Amino acid sequence: MVKARPKTAVIGAGMAGLTCARELTRRGLDVVIFDKGRGLGGRMATRRADGGFQFDHGAQYVTARSEGFASMLDGAEAAGAVARWPRDRKEPAYVGVPGMTGLAKHLSLGLNTRKQVGIESIVKAHGCWKLAWEGGNDTFDLVVVTAPAPQIGAPLPDAHPFNDPQRTVRMTPCLTLMVGLRSGAERPAICHRTPDEDISWIVCDSAKPGRPDATTCIVAQASSDWSLRHLERDRDAFAQLMLPLVAAAVGADLMADPAYLSGHRWRYAFVSQPLGQPFLADKAETLFAGGDWCLGAKAEHAWTSGQAIAEKIASGL
Repeated sequence: MVKARPKTAVIGAGMAGLTCARELTRRGLDVVIFDKGRGLGGRMATRRADGGFQFDHGAQYVTARSEGFASMLDGAEAAGAVARWPRDRKEPAYVGVPGMTGLAKHLSLGLNTRKQVGIESIVKAHGCWKLAWEGGNDTFDLVVVTAPAPQIGAPLPDAHPFNDPQRTVRMTPCLTLMVGLRSGAERPAICHRTPDEDISWIVCDSAKPGRPDATTCIVAQASSDWSLRHLERDRDAFAQLMLPLVAAAVGADLMADPAYLSGHRWRYAFVSQPLGQPFLADKAETLFAGGDWCLGAKAEHAWTSGQAIAEKIASGL
């Protein structure tokens, strides 16, 4: 039997994990979030670099189709954590302020988060779940794992049932290029998606609302096919390969001598084949797994998964 106020671990501080933890905390549960990274948000990421440069090098924006997700974004907008980004779309696009991590930071307010803690094992012990990490361990009544599907089974025993359905999920990579232009450079008015080309997305990140005015930052993302072909290259190597492709679209003179140049590898960026259900749960409903990979590629799918897990847990108390 699960305690009335179960001690709960949420692994992963992306949209799904933060949403689940936020809802469970609101309902009075004792929740701890673990994330192996230095920041929060998962692919809602912002890279900051010397010279005042900053780049949304993961998720570029979010949109809402469901009433619940739209309501959450409205609250974040009222708090100054997101802003509407005018684009030629049927639905409004939202970006975090002052970077995409702004939304993650808003969702994490009041939550107990432990960053730079990678969970190495999850094992059943005396009716609870024992989590172990470098230099420590603790036991929890409930555990929610929100890592990308290919990583769900890593801390679990090899024969765990979660290792079967997640094998049907397909996720594709994305290689990202970040370019900071020198002071005084023209700020290009560019924001386009070309999914059938090697470079599928280019944007002047500095033109998004709430960004610093002093710098000009370009973000480009390669197609899944191009990313797969160059996935194992060193990030400096694939950055050099991407630069002329981006320059051809933005302007060779503008990109000839950047002040900042870096690449980032998102090994599990997009969901090409989702699980088809909001989450996984063990028979006892004390171990759960979820994320965007359950339902689709959008941030809203991750939010829906995290919300569904929290509702399932709350319904069993």
